[in-house]
Amino acid sequence: MTLPFTRPAGGGWLALLGGGEFSFGETLDADRAWLEKTPPGPIGFVPAASGSVDYPRHFATYLQQTFGREVEALPVYRARDARRQKHAGRVGELAGVYLGGGVTDHLLEALAAAPLVDALLERLRAGGVVVAIAAAGQALGTVARSLFGGALVPGLGWLPGGVVEPSFQPGHDRRLRQMMAFGGVSWGVGIPAGGALLLGPDGAAETVGPLFLLTDADGDLQVLE
Repeated sequence: MTLPFTRPAGGGWLALLGGGEFSFGETLDADRAWLEKTPPGPIGFVPAASGSVDYPRHFATYLQQTFGREVEALPVYRARDARRQKHAGRVGELAGVYLGGGVTDHLLEALAAAPLVDALLERLRAGGVVVAIAAAGQALGTVARSLFGGALVPGLGWLPGGVVEPSFQPGHDRRLRQMMAFGGVSWGVGIPAGGALLLGPDGAAETVGPLFLLTDADGDLQVLE
């Protein structure tokens, strides 16, 4: 099977996680997979999608206790935070950045036309790792689904022609097919909770758990393992 996945160029890895509660061990395999790709050094955490001040702290405790990795919170909650050059500058010094889950709209609003996005892309180009879980992963696609009324809104466009449906259940694929029917979308991937799609340099791709691929809004789901 020829995989259609496209992502920003660079020597790093982009990890899309389907979701799950790290506190219950549901993301353990996915986290182990992206950490194996991550250079030594601290990992930044962006909580913009959730707006929670506790999420970064709990995640830092989990990653330290489970994998011995240091997490540094990047306090980006609003667009004005993402525009601050000190946050963008710090991204370039981190081994990777984790975009926490929450509400897709919140992340898109915070990162719209922000220097932080350019810094993340540059970190990916330079060999760092960018991780996006659940709503954050969907936000990277060509389009994303708004929490407000379910309308499709422009994503950050990191996956040209692609869309992501997190917490995916193959028996309930209507929302993925709706995004697939949007103009300019040529592929979509459903990632169940606990699963992950890792996109590396030169077209490399790895999966954690079974993933589900669509290349046509009316086509059959293809299972990737």
